[in-house]
Amino acid sequence: MTWDRFALLYARVETELAKALQRGHGLGLSEYRALKRLAAAPDGELRMQELAEAVGLNQSSVTRLIARLEEAGLTRRDLCAADRRGVYSVITGEGRARLGEASPTYERSLETALDRAGTDPELRPLVAAVRGLGAVPGR
Repeated sequence: MTWDRFALLYARVETELAKALQRGHGLGLSEYRALKRLAAAPDGELRMQELAEAVGLNQSSVTRLIARLEEAGLTRRDLCAADRRGVYSVITGEGRARLGEASPTYERSLETALDRAGTDPELRPLVAAVRGLGAVPGR
């Protein structure tokens, strides 16, 4: 079934990315993705709920993730001026620097993971389709 093969491809790639980011930069995959979303956001900030949706986490999981990033000095929280109940997560200069260091590792690891998965005859067509979308590195 195609969905099962897709799930296998996704799991293999995610595992490779997570290992490389943790080993090379002390970042989890969700932490990397949160920093990437924050860096791309206007003023480097997103409401916590927006960030949760952007990285595919529930509210409590994103709260724990942001607590880890804050402890590492990579983000900080800020209150919304218009609505004091609203809380933003804001990327710091140190967070931008860590993201800049980790991004080449992420890209290389993604390419390597897809190359490896592409050697599996059952996954090869999916790898080609994913690369055909132009959203990931390719040769």
